[in-house]
Amino acid sequence: MKNLREVPSPGPEAYDRARTALHTAMTEPVATVVRPKRWFSWPKAGVAAVGAAAVATAVVMGTTGGTVPTGPAIEAAPQAVVESPLVKLASEVKAAAALTGDSSLVIGTKTAPDGSPYVYYTVYTDKGQVFKGDSAKTLGASAAKNEDQARPFDAKVMAAARLAANGDVEKARVAMVTAAGNALGLGLSPAEADKAWADAQAEIDKMFREHGKEVLPPRPRPTGKDLENRIDNHLWSNATYALFVGAANAEIRAGVLKLLATIKEATVGETDVDGQRALTIGASPDILGGDASAKLTINADNGLPIRDETFPAENSPNPSKYAVVTYKSSRVNLADVAAGKI
Repeated sequence: MKNLREVPSPGPEAYDRARTALHTAMTEPVATVVRPKRWFSWPKAGVAAVGAAAVATAVVMGTTGGTVPTGPAIEAAPQAVVESPLVKLASEVKAAAALTGDSSLVIGTKTAPDGSPYVYYTVYTDKGQVFKGDSAKTLGASAAKNEDQARPFDAKVMAAARLAANGDVEKARVAMVTAAGNALGLGLSPAEADKAWADAQAEIDKMFREHGKEVLPPRPRPTGKDLENRIDNHLWSNATYALFVGAANAEIRAGVLKLLATIKEATVGETDVDGQRALTIGASPDILGGDASAKLTINADNGLPIRDETFPAENSPNPSKYAVVTYKSSRVNLADVAAGKI
């Protein structure tokens, strides 16, 4: 598990961040592994060869285990934000009575390469601190030593979620998409956008050179549907990251739900998980870089994440492997965490 914790953000939530085989945003100082869903146009094999150190600079790579049949195709189902059950649920979450505690505790479980369950703990405080551990004991020790692992990226995605929760969804959407950099040039003039894209490519080329890898030919700045898919890719990646860290903070959770509702190509369905009503939110391979689709399952009554799954894309030459992370979230007091009382 040592390698998992080294790429690119220390600790476990990294796994959630890269759920497809290659999702990067060109200049991102990135925030984690197994969960984006960010991608950039380069061969998967070329990126994999760069190694963990390079990945920490500019890419997010999937870490999955086991094989299962390809997941169900996710069809595009555009819908107005006001009609989305996610928006309705977000309003209910925001209006619900505040729970006690000053922090969000999220416990994730994924499958390690040897097939065993790997459990990791993340605490996000209402003040913006982030503490991590691979057990209640190591989490408590990290909190007791005040080993705050929050990065500027954390503050940006959480601020974007709060902005969405409090009403300015369009501004929050841009803030969430650009939380790790604006290589796509949102809000910039054509000339400024071209420069942002070129600068981002230059950073990636530099990283490849430093690791003795072949630099790829210049890639044109995406436009049209390609650009829309990449914007949605960044939005899905960053918003779900915020959810998987700060799920037990109602404001963060409500904001993320509103932002996911703006992804027109995402699907929303209903299901049942162990007797509890749940909603599923699906992202197609077009959004996730072509190699995988994703299905996020949340509690239909409170919006808390239950399960996050990646399915290999049927028509991809290099489909991702199936991966699943399950979540349990609760409100806690940081002082109790530091004292080992969780």
